[in-house]
Amino acid sequence: MNLTQQLVNGLVLGHAYALVAIGWTVLLGVARLVNFGHGQMYMVGAFVTWFAIAQLGLPYLVSIPLAMLVGILIGLLVQRIMLQATIEQNLVSIMIMTLGMGYVLHGAAALIFGSTGQILETPLSSKDITLGDLWLTWQDVAIVVVAIVEFIVLKRLLDRTKIGRLVRMVAEDPKLAELAGVNIRNVYLGVFAFEGAAVALAGAMVGPRTPILTSMGFDEVIMTFVVVVLGGIGSVLGSYLAGIALGLFTALFGALISPAYTTAAAFLVLIAVLVLRPGGLAARAH
Repeated sequence: MNLTQQLVNGLVLGHAYALVAIGWTVLLGVARLVNFGHGQMYMVGAFVTWFAIAQLGLPYLVSIPLAMLVGILIGLLVQRIMLQATIEQNLVSIMIMTLGMGYVLHGAAALIFGSTGQILETPLSSKDITLGDLWLTWQDVAIVVVAIVEFIVLKRLLDRTKIGRLVRMVAEDPKLAELAGVNIRNVYLGVFAFEGAAVALAGAMVGPRTPILTSMGFDEVIMTFVVVVLGGIGSVLGSYLAGIALGLFTALFGALISPAYTTAAAFLVLIAVLVLRPGGLAARAH
């Protein structure tokens, strides 16, 4: 086993996990709810990017914002449907509705794009970088760069802007925020729109690493859940650190033992961390 290559693979995979999880991190931090359709939104983002490039002939840099626009529309639609349940914090209804929406997106994607897998090729994914025994693509480099930039921008937005203050107010106490004059409906809609855009961006960036299948969302939502909980509920920095840690663990575990058991091993790690550090890896980072 080439340890250095596996570490590089783990770093790329970790940034990919973090990129997929960032929207759900904000959703949990603000709305205090989960979206079990998150993985299917990721899948739709990847398929829209593929369709824009392969069928419409659009450049990759145009296909990405198109996928993000579709993600925003889906996010707004989902939140509009369950807005009342969100305001009432009816978690059971929210879980059922988002799970159902995930299956609707899965069926719609199969109907529109076909049930067979597709390969998303971009100008970056076809260009290799070789450094001695190390190998990666420019797509891998782009994933790392985009993930770092997105997390830095989001952290600054939440910590240093008026929007960030409103978001934190709603996260702490939505009823008190509403009494203070904050339009919590718009905040919730904005958070879901951000989630849709962020996860569609992740689909456009990470999609070229694997075949695009309508079933890929179910696997992603599991790993996203591990990253978000491992990093600490609603912690932006925590999700970034957890994504990298999970990526390194997955790469090394898959190389040393077997890729077939990585998901089960990831959940064992999650259980161990929650027992030892219930707040997650970055309990004090927000």
